[in-house]
This record gives sequence, structure tokens and C-alpha cells, in this order.
Amino acid sequence: MSKNLAQIAKTKKIKYFLISFVDLFGILRSKLVPARAIADMQKNGAGFAGFATWLDMTPADTDMFAIPDPDSLIQLPWNKEVGWLASDLWMGGKPVSASPRVMLNNQIKNLSRKSLEMKSGVECEYFLISPDGSGIADTRDTQSKPCYDQSALMRRYDLIKEICDSMIELGWGPYQNDHEDANGQFEMNWDYSDCLITADRHVFFKFMVKALAEKHGLRATFMPKPFENLTGNGCHAHVSLWSGKTNKFLDNGNRYGLSKLAYNFLAGIMQNAESLSAFFNPTINSYRRINAPPTKSGASWSPSSISYSGNNRTHMIRIPDPGRFELRLMDGSANPYMLQAGIIAAGLYGLNMKLDPGEPLSCNMYTDYKNYPDLAKLPDELEESLDKLDENKILRESFGDEVINSYIKLKKEEIKDFFRSDSFDKKSSVTQWEKTNTLDC
Repeated sequence: MSKNLAQIAKTKKIKYFLISFVDLFGILRSKLVPARAIADMQKNGAGFAGFATWLDMTPADTDMFAIPDPDSLIQLPWNKEVGWLASDLWMGGKPVSASPRVMLNNQIKNLSRKSLEMKSGVECEYFLISPDGSGIADTRDTQSKPCYDQSALMRRYDLIKEICDSMIELGWGPYQNDHEDANGQFEMNWDYSDCLITADRHVFFKFMVKALAEKHGLRATFMPKPFENLTGNGCHAHVSLWSGKTNKFLDNGNRYGLSKLAYNFLAGIMQNAESLSAFFNPTINSYRRINAPPTKSGASWSPSSISYSGNNRTHMIRIPDPGRFELRLMDGSANPYMLQAGIIAAGLYGLNMKLDPGEPLSCNMYTDYKNYPDLAKLPDELEESLDKLDENKILRESFGDEVINSYIKLKKEEIKDFFRSDSFDKKSSVTQWEKTNTLDC
């Protein structure tokens, strides 16, 4: 039986609910609903005009309704009067296929037909910047190699503590916080879980970090590359498949601790990586991070080639421990639901076709890439990745033509808007258009 949100509101003293969804561009949309109305909203959903968001609709389309998932409820730790709910979009009595959470739920169903579920964790990097976005907030954070800098970390103790305490209170199991490779950049890690739970938490984490940063007089950005000379914001995903309590990726007899099923799944992602980049690196600014020149610290820490390795961070896929792999392609602008959905769709193809990823590479791909001229490269710009997605029959079959066509249409309109006033050069400064359109991604 579904949880009764009206009763929960009385018990937890919630006065308002944020009924939320994420559109195709990863923007969090919400309505603030008083607790007195939540029973009706739980049954019928909150109404939205789809054209007013980044969904491929027109002003003539009927209302769409965000039906909240009671299991996703998060009571805001910093404002307990408010409860946040992730929702699925419906229109005309049917789920909206070209909406990200629905896309993920459909892929979860496809995977469940094999009696499998995906568990995942994400590593969300972000910068703390000045409110106007002109530079990092901590003017003393100037080291050329600032990663793990204790002093810079502790100067932001009050904010990081509040975020981490919130995750502890919510039961997410946070286990480490650190200063990352760029000046002003941080990362906070929490336990992996079912991929839908991880996606919902990913959405809420970005909202929480931004909200609490504002509370402390700062601004947080997950923008892939806000500063051309610094390492960008990645969003790495750690992936495994399970059947009940059994990790189907685990094989202790294998050199890297992965099963044949894991290698099949991994190979599916590699085969579709060029197209997946349209989901995983969805902004113009994303391609300042992919195939990027070396940064102030000496390395971009982002992939350029489609390759996999053991515990080696210069490759697109890393196997850090038995029973899981880390996909390092995604950046901070990736839509949390499309991130997980894309992994499942491509991985399932690898399972069904029993694909072989070939032998892993142990080289430093940043310096030795010229020794592998036949290795496929990642797209160099957003339009290239969209063209690869457009041609990809595997992902079209998995998500449906309507979903793929809508996404490509909206993204190509965004590209046209950019080129009306700017040009793209990875060696030049980040444009004002990029900052205006991506700082709050």
C-alpha cells in the first residue's frame, strides 16, 4: 500500500511539499503545495504546462501532471516545514515518455526482465564561487595542485559540515568530503543504492548544495568547466548489477574481479559511448572538459578516448575494486535520470549481444594516446555527439524515436542560440553565454 502523504505531513509536521520533476535539460521544476492539498496531489498530481519547461511540447498541449512518488520523500534538513518529492510526468492518462524519470523507470523495467537491478553511486564535483560567478569564492585557494588541501577544505568547514550532517540525517551514508583538483572545487561521497534512489538523491543533492551555499553567502556550481584553466566538474558513476543480494558483477577468479556479465555490460557502454555523450555531456560547455588541454594542475582528469583499464584514472572506464566499475565520462551538467537510464540502455545491449570489450589498457592515456591511433575518440563538441545519437539505432530502439527526436531538437535549438552571438574554442575564455546558461545547471 502506498504511503499516505497527508498522514506523514501530520506526523512529521510538514506544512508544504515541493512536487518536483526534472526536464530534459536537467532543470529542477517544482510547485509548492500546502499540506492540506497533498492528498489530492498524491492521487491526481500537480498540473504543469509542458511548453513552459524544456520538454518538446507546444502551448496547445493539454496539462501534464506530476504524480509524486511517496517513497522519494525528503524532509528538508534545513527547513523541516518542507518536504521534497520526486515525480513522474503524465499526460492524457499516460506517462510522458520523453521525460527523464519516466525514461529511467522504463529502463529499470527492461533490466528487471532479466531479474537484474542496477545499483550505483555518483561522485558529484562542484565549485564554490562568488555570487556573481566571476571567480572562486576563496581568494586564498591558489595552489597549482590544490587537491586534498586541508586548509582550503577547513575554510569551508561550516558549509561542508552542514551538507554532510544533512546527508547523515537523511540516512544516505556519507563517508568522505574533500577538496578536489581545482581551486575552489569540492566533492562529497555517499553510499551507493538502487539506481532510482541514487538518481533522486543526485537531484536533491544538487539542490541542497546550491541552497546551503546561498545560505552561507556563496554560490555553488556543477557547471562542467566554469574556468578554462582549471579542472572541470566530473560526475563519475560507480556501477554494478545485482540479483537479490548477489552482486552479478563479482568474480573473484578474474584478474580485475569482474564477471563475464560485467564485461558484456561494460562493452555495451563502450560501443555506445559517442552517442551517450549527448546525455552524459549535454551542454556546449561540457566539451571544454572532454578532450581538454592540460589544466593548471597538470591533468584534466577527464577522458578523451573510449577505453577501459584497471585502477587507472586516465581511461573512460576504471575498475577500482572487484564487483564494480567506474564510468568517468559524465560531467556535472548530466541529467541525473538520463545518466542512469543511458548506462542501463547501453549496458543491456552489451548483455543481449554478449559483447566483448577487448583487452584493458594499462597505459597513461593522457600521454600515450598517440600509440593507439585506432582507438575511438569521444566527440569534440555537442553537435557531434547529437549527430552520433541521431544515428544510433540501439538507443533509438531502447528509448523510442519520440524521445530521441525531442531531445535532439531541443539541444540543436540551444546550439543555434549559442552561435548567434558566440563561437566555441577550447583554448579561449569561457563565454558569457556559457556562464549565463550553465552556471546553475
